[in-house]
Amino acid sequence: MSRAKGERTSRAISAEIAREVRSPFALLMVWIATGVLTVVAALAYGELAAMFPGAGGQYVYLREAFGPLPAFLYGWTLFLVIQTGTIAAVAVAFAKYLGALVPWVSAGRRLVPLVIGAGPDGAGGWDLSLTSQRLIAIMMVAVLTYINTRGVRTAKWVQNLFTVAKIAALALLVVVPFLGLANEQAIEVNFRGGRFFGGAPFSLATLSVFGAAMVGALFSADAWNNITFAGEEVKDPSRTLPMSLVLGTGIVIALYCLANVAYLMLLPIAGSPQGAGLMERGIMGAAEDRVGAAAVQVLLGPRGVFLMAGFVLVSTFGCNNALILSGPRLYYAMARDRLFFRGAGILDRHGVPAWGLILQGVWTAILTMSGTYGELLDYIIFAALLFYVLTIAGVFKLRLTRPDIPRPYTALGYPFVPALYVVAAGAIMIDLLIMKPLPSLIGLGIVLTGFLAYAAWRYLERRAG
Repeated sequence: MSRAKGERTSRAISAEIAREVRSPFALLMVWIATGVLTVVAALAYGELAAMFPGAGGQYVYLREAFGPLPAFLYGWTLFLVIQTGTIAAVAVAFAKYLGALVPWVSAGRRLVPLVIGAGPDGAGGWDLSLTSQRLIAIMMVAVLTYINTRGVRTAKWVQNLFTVAKIAALALLVVVPFLGLANEQAIEVNFRGGRFFGGAPFSLATLSVFGAAMVGALFSADAWNNITFAGEEVKDPSRTLPMSLVLGTGIVIALYCLANVAYLMLLPIAGSPQGAGLMERGIMGAAEDRVGAAAVQVLLGPRGVFLMAGFVLVSTFGCNNALILSGPRLYYAMARDRLFFRGAGILDRHGVPAWGLILQGVWTAILTMSGTYGELLDYIIFAALLFYVLTIAGVFKLRLTRPDIPRPYTALGYPFVPALYVVAAGAIMIDLLIMKPLPSLIGLGIVLTGFLAYAAWRYLERRAG
């Protein structure tokens, strides 16, 4: 598990999941279960969004429910790796697919070579070289950061444009196989003769594998809550935020599930990376895990590579614009609580936290150059789930301790729906500790560094008076 989240779109993650669960039925069930769990979270999360519609989102909900320390730990982890690492990974994915159209953009084209700790033969070491791929990734982040410093209206216009284009492209990929263009070989292998269910008997072991396989899908669906970070800039947030959370999450997850049905109608699930062609590689062995690109190639031949590259460029550009826009609103809330750099709590003449945007951009560039964002994101999956569980648990805590706060929207199915998420996500966390203990414990360790940072911030604030 060393791939960055930017490369881990639903298309790449489908290959990873297929290799773990090894049956079409289980592949689809992983995505459906992820969809149900994420929508359940959104239904509960909406109550908190309606109660506290200002800037900060999840940071504010944790602060109001459990106090400043858990809130800071979340904000610290978000800045350190979750938000910035994701932005870096998405930017590198943008550059990688641009390389399919412009060969000059490549991870192997070193503009400024720099490798630390390499052996006598030049092998090994930490590669900090400025490659053309990293340069384009950093330029993408810089351009979007600048656009966002020009005000919310400009950033929103860019976001709307690229969101429409992205959804249209994904919807087209979903619809085409149902128009009589499915691949007969894939249909035969995946859906007929009992092959759909794979044949693995249901047991605790298969359930454990299923839970571990959900991690990638959950991570792909992450950032569904980012609109709440900018709640202060949303019209009628108490009504708009809950509706956006539930509808937006539901639509995206539905498209992901349908996209995987489309993949199974175009490619066999089984295959090997050493396969001679698309059918021999299948979903499991798709080149560089690019299942979507392979599916489009089945439909359009070699031209499909360029079409898919264009689709991913649009998708990653829009994705990063949303991530870059939302993160600084959370840092803004932290800074107002004197738990982050003070400059991040100042709005410029355009009404945006420009200093926070720049700080986020600089740290993202450092992660991009270091090449470590992929590993960091792998480690943080456990921690991200931990904070989601804690946040949804906050719905119960606030119902007991602050029952008089106005609740324009109440969690649908309370207390059963929020409890379902807490129990299910908690079970996945336990499964991760068993199946993937090292990444989970390292992720927890990254969160724990926040205790030192929190103590240092409090000490410096007391010294400053």
